[in-house]
Amino acid sequence: MSTFPDADYPDRPYPGTRPPRSYVHLDGKGHELEPAWTVDGEDLDDWLIANQAAPLSERVPVLTYGSNANPSKITWLRENLGLTGPVPVMRAQCAGLAAVWASGFRVVDTQRPVTLAAMNGTETHALWFADAAQVKVLDVCEGRGDRYHLARVHTGHVSLEDGSVWDAPLAYTAHAQIRLPLHINGQPVRAATVDQAAARELVGTPGPTGLSVSVVDGSPRPEDFPARVFVYGTLRPGSSAWELVAPHVLGEPYPATIRGTVFDTGFGYPGLLNGAGEVSGWVLPLRDPAIALATLDSYEGGEYRRVRVVTSGSTVCWAYRWIA
Repeated sequence: MSTFPDADYPDRPYPGTRPPRSYVHLDGKGHELEPAWTVDGEDLDDWLIANQAAPLSERVPVLTYGSNANPSKITWLRENLGLTGPVPVMRAQCAGLAAVWASGFRVVDTQRPVTLAAMNGTETHALWFADAAQVKVLDVCEGRGDRYHLARVHTGHVSLEDGSVWDAPLAYTAHAQIRLPLHINGQPVRAATVDQAAARELVGTPGPTGLSVSVVDGSPRPEDFPARVFVYGTLRPGSSAWELVAPHVLGEPYPATIRGTVFDTGFGYPGLLNGAGEVSGWVLPLRDPAIALATLDSYEGGEYRRVRVVTSGSTVCWAYRWIA
C-alpha cells in the first residue's frame, strides 16, 4: 500500500505543506487515492466501511484552501479537538477562487491565516469529504458563526482528478472582519505568492471577498451534494417505476452517460457495476434530495449502494450501484 507519514508534510509555518496527490488520512498516515477513488486497488467506499467509517454517500464536500489540507494539521485536529475516523482529501482545481491572506492574525500562534476570495486564475486546493462528526470538529476549529461562516460557494469552478465538477461545494468563508481579505491597493494578496513571514508584515485594510455564497443553517445534508440522480433502469422516464420518482423531479430530465457496465440481474431489473463501458440513462434534478433519495433508497433496497457518479459531461449525480 502506498502511504506516507505526517512528518513528510509539516504544518509550520502556516498553512503547512500538502501532498501532491489525493489521499485518505488515518492514524498519522496518508493513504494515496487513485482518481477512480481506490485505496491500493480497493474501492474507497469498501475501504471506509472496512474501517468502520461512513461511506462517501454520508459525507459532504468541504473546500479546504488553508491548513486543513495538511496531514499534520489533521492529526492536530485528532489530538486536540477529537476528530475521529478516516478523512478523504481530494485534490481540486479551483478556477475563479483563491486562498488570500486575511486581515487579522490567529490567536493560537499570531500567524496570519488565509481566507477565500474570488480572483481570476486557477489554484489547487482540496475537497474534504467530511462526515457529520467531522463537520462539527471543523466548526469548532474554524469558529463557525464567529470567525467564519459555513456556506455553499456559488463562485468559481471546482473540479477533481476524476473529472467531476462540484457545483456550490461547502467552504468556511469570512464572517468576522479579521477574516476578511487583507486588501492592498484594492486587491487581496494571494497566499501562493507571499509566504507567512512576509504576510505577517503586510499592511492594508479589510476588503470584500467577492464571493457569492449561501450560508448553511444547521448541519449540511450529504443528500444535497448533488441535487440530482442518474437512473438507468426501471426509474427512467416512462419505465415501470417512473411514477415513484416523478413527483420528486424538479425540471426536465435529460439524457446522459456514465462509465460502467449494466447487466441483467435476472429479476426484471438491471444492475450497475464499475467498468470501462458506457451506460446510458437519464439525469433527474430533484426537488428535495433528502426526501427523494430516502424514497429511492427504500425502493432499491440492500442489493444496491447509493454512490456519486460522474457523467461524460462532468456532472456529479447520485446513482445506485449493484452490490448484492
